[in-house]
Amino acid sequence: MSSASRRSPRRLLGVLVATAAAFTFFSPATAAGAADTGAAAAPAAAERSAAQPLSTSTPVVFVHGYTGSASNWITAMSVFRANGWSSSNLFAYEYNSYGNNITNAQGLASYVNTVKARTGADKVAIVNHSMGGLVSQYYLKVLGGNTSVSHLASIAGANHGTTYAGACLIYTTCQQMYPGSSFISQISSGDETPGSTKYATWYSACDGIIIPYTSTRLDGATNNNVLCQTHLGYLTDTVVLGQIARFVAS
Repeated sequence: MSSASRRSPRRLLGVLVATAAAFTFFSPATAAGAADTGAAAAPAAAERSAAQPLSTSTPVVFVHGYTGSASNWITAMSVFRANGWSSSNLFAYEYNSYGNNITNAQGLASYVNTVKARTGADKVAIVNHSMGGLVSQYYLKVLGGNTSVSHLASIAGANHGTTYAGACLIYTTCQQMYPGSSFISQISSGDETPGSTKYATWYSACDGIIIPYTSTRLDGATNNNVLCQTHLGYLTDTVVLGQIARFVAS
């Protein structure tokens, strides 16, 4: 048994929260890098908006990361409202960070259906952060949720796992989040971006929590390399969040 597994859940949670909080204090001003295609993300979005009208009627479902909550998305929702969204089309899905991401993905499926019924929309957009990437990918790929999702934006998503999860392996979600897990294999084998959904990711070498930081990238997505941003810093980064709003509206 590893030393991590012998630690108490309370001590482990304290270590994780303290470490994550430390990254926010050392978050530098963000400079968004170019997408992997070589085009700058913000100018490209501006060119699209000039060429065609943007749609802000699509409901957006935000999916938090490990130990997160709906409160993580306060700044993001403000940015989306500034980009034309109504508050009635912005939703935050909450799930059990210590349970099972299969159950969490099933809950996301039910939540999306509820949002569609409430708004009358055929599809929603999903914006996720960190472990929310695993929940979202399982929903879209394994549960067939891509037919209900127009856009998927993954912010520092643990899409191929992170070795940082080794600090909390007493929880099923962290076991699933560790690179090489059967859960990771299931969502990354074959087509990582199924269906007609538009996929994009934002990742940075300064992340500090997603290790390796390139884990966020998805084959078939527009992968945006942010010059330097910390893992939690994204949640208040209005530059990146603005890019994501424009992506979802495209």
